[in-house]
Amino acid sequence: MTFEIDINGRTRTVAIEKTVGGKYRVSLDGQLHEINAARVGVYGLSLLDGQAGISREVQVTPGTTRGELLVSLSGRTIAATVNGRRTGRAGVDAGGGDGEQTVVAPMPGRVVRVLVAAGDEVAVRQGVVVVEAMKMENELRAPRAGKVKEINVTPGTLVEAGRVLLVIE
Repeated sequence: MTFEIDINGRTRTVAIEKTVGGKYRVSLDGQLHEINAARVGVYGLSLLDGQAGISREVQVTPGTTRGELLVSLSGRTIAATVNGRRTGRAGVDAGGGDGEQTVVAPMPGRVVRVLVAAGDEVAVRQGVVVVEAMKMENELRAPRAGKVKEINVTPGTLVEAGRVLLVIE
């Protein structure tokens, strides 16, 4: 399978081919890597690049918009859009569609901060809520530009995956 992954405005091409016993042949922008991968928990992966001698634990959770993933590695969380061009997302300035849009919790956790108030105008991909999950803070972003219609949580609120945190109109 081949994917286009956009991270901070840079698009990378990743091709993944399963070989044997939890091993994968991964091509990142044409560079070939042999990777051992094992699932750790619901959203975790343990990755070992035997050739480079690098081992990493990665958490990959659903983001707030179609095709977006939140990737946590070495204490840092970044948003990555997978196949954004193929799914019709024209880029960072694209809106998230017409009508009301919701921002939902991608996994169970605790709301750390609410970055906006009801009635605030927000830009597409602007941070709106920070949720702590599995000891990592994840900044959830607005799926489209608009006005915050309602906020359903406060700092300290425990949330389950899929709970609507706020609505943008």
